[in-house]
Amino acid sequence: MDTSKIKDKHIAVWFSCGAASSVAAKLTLDLYGKDNKVSIINNPIKEEHPDNQRFLKDVEVWLDFPIEFAVRSKYPDQSCEEVWADRKFMSGPMGAPCTLELKKKARQEWEKVNKPDYTVLGFTAEEVKRADRFRLTERDTLLTPLIDVGFTKEDCFRVLQGDGITLPLIYTLGYPNANCIGCVKASSATYWNLVRETFPEVFLSREKQSTEIGAKLAYYKGERVMLKDLPPDAKGHKLKDYDFECGIFCEEK
Repeated sequence: MDTSKIKDKHIAVWFSCGAASSVAAKLTLDLYGKDNKVSIINNPIKEEHPDNQRFLKDVEVWLDFPIEFAVRSKYPDQSCEEVWADRKFMSGPMGAPCTLELKKKARQEWEKVNKPDYTVLGFTAEEVKRADRFRLTERDTLLTPLIDVGFTKEDCFRVLQGDGITLPLIYTLGYPNANCIGCVKASSATYWNLVRETFPEVFLSREKQSTEIGAKLAYYKGERVMLKDLPPDAKGHKLKDYDFECGIFCEEK
């Protein structure tokens, strides 16, 4: 795709409250903002850390550009727990219903009204295959400004920190992304025991709901187990190597 010829178009940037989508939004405004209409949109999720909204406001100031919200009409509270209870399902090999309902379908509702010509997601240089898969399975109007300039996730961290933007608090607690606390797309015992340690009330809530639904969310000794059966000292994938970024894709890692 020859992006140099993009003019008089509507470009939708989906902002996840993560470092990569923040820098992708900045690059999009720098590259295309003069000759095109740009919208930056967030899907607010009830179960995310509240500091994500502080970060969103900081990024708005940094960009000097407003960030709007896209909310699923069926679930106006944007609550994952409500979706899981409604669907009686939390996560599986094809992904999680919360991502489908609160992000993908919320995006589709927004797009039906606003009709963007191009989509920007925070795919980094490590995620070329994910971006290619998105183009094949979703749409071929994807713009990848981070990949185009070779930016990794670490590069995005450095850009934000270099400009004095404090990253979302969730990163400082050892989490690899700014997803919901207790993300059901994660299966690593290391992840779930980090949740148990840093947000015990969330762990207990996920344990209770997954027990009621019968969802085995964690891997331990080569098999799926209920959170109630996960030993507190169990270890799994290292989190820095375990990327389960929650976005328009709904696959489990």
